[in-house]
Amino acid sequence: MPLPLLALMLGVFCVGTAEVVIAGILPEMSADLDVSIPMAGLLVTGYALGVTIGGPIVTLLTTKWSRKVLLLSLMGVFIVGNVIAALAPNYGTLMGARIFTSLSHGTFAAVAWHVAALMSPPDKQATAMAKIALGFNFANVLGSPIGTFIGQQFGWRSTFVYITVFALVCNLLIFKFVPSTLSTESDGAAENGASLREQMKVFRKGSLQLSMLITVLAQGAVFTTSTYLAPLLRDVGHFPAAMVGILLIVFGIGSVLGNILGGKAADANVMRGVLRAQAALLAALLVFWIASPHQIPAAVALFVFGAAGFSIIPALQARILAVASAAPALALSANVSAFNLGNGLGAWLGGTTIDLGFGVRDVTLTAALATAVALSLSVVMWAHGRRESPELPPLDASPADAALTQKTP
Repeated sequence: MPLPLLALMLGVFCVGTAEVVIAGILPEMSADLDVSIPMAGLLVTGYALGVTIGGPIVTLLTTKWSRKVLLLSLMGVFIVGNVIAALAPNYGTLMGARIFTSLSHGTFAAVAWHVAALMSPPDKQATAMAKIALGFNFANVLGSPIGTFIGQQFGWRSTFVYITVFALVCNLLIFKFVPSTLSTESDGAAENGASLREQMKVFRKGSLQLSMLITVLAQGAVFTTSTYLAPLLRDVGHFPAAMVGILLIVFGIGSVLGNILGGKAADANVMRGVLRAQAALLAALLVFWIASPHQIPAAVALFVFGAAGFSIIPALQARILAVASAAPALALSANVSAFNLGNGLGAWLGGTTIDLGFGVRDVTLTAALATAVALSLSVVMWAHGRRESPELPPLDASPADAALTQKTP
């Protein structure tokens, strides 16, 4: 991986770890701050809401900033927020620190994806974005378990110290390896030359609105199942508790592979990559439902589900770039919010399925239904957008030039 992309990926690893690591140290935080575990759990909700609401606003207000300066500044906000969290004397201060920290998350991820695409040739942009998205994969597979272990051994405040130190290293890498100046067109010229009102017009495009709805549904389908993997593996697959952690690593390895393959598929043809990723996810969920009571097939199906579920991320992000070249960072930040909405929707759908008495195994069928809806909408978008090239437009050209260079599907 080129060093500039590695620096950006590690930054995404930091913000991703900060979001998910709280779940592993809830008991320690609850006891130390003298609040209930559900109240401590709201620290996750507060962060997610900050990402969902704050990301697009921060992106909109910073579109005239140099991309590198913006990345460094956002990581600076992230570092300050985690320092305050580590020193927080009470629950209220900690919640404020979490919300403050979250304001950097959505914009940092969006700009990192955008810059990765800017530094790559047109036929490699989705793969570059997939490499950045690996940071979220590693946050779940490595960052959260390491942070949980540190918090359990040395106190929950040490988890925020660990994140802060790693973030400082990432900021140094970004400062050293990310180009200070890109070409005029590459460095967000389309956004820098447009007013806030003109940039907001990008959300009037039906193709962008539909793309974001597809993101919510497809990501929701993944989280409908992934949120309940532990009881699914233990109660349906009858795996011993000690095996669940190992199986989650298998799931994580599959997610890394799927992320890479999804990027390569989108490089060849964005819309086709979106359709194939969702079709693969639908098939994987149905196979998982069939295989879940049988241990060896269930382990294989879990790996395939991880690969299919995370192949949708680079494909969907590439699609956003394809339909929002006039304000790419803003659209990507809004799509990060869509991913977070999908996370919440998925957890709710899975819980509702269980509460209605269908059983934990059937969360995979609920997820398959959500995927089928997303896939159907993608087909509709493709059918009604044949005049709009599914190819990812070069980001070093103006929107008008990009339209001229697109190929007819």
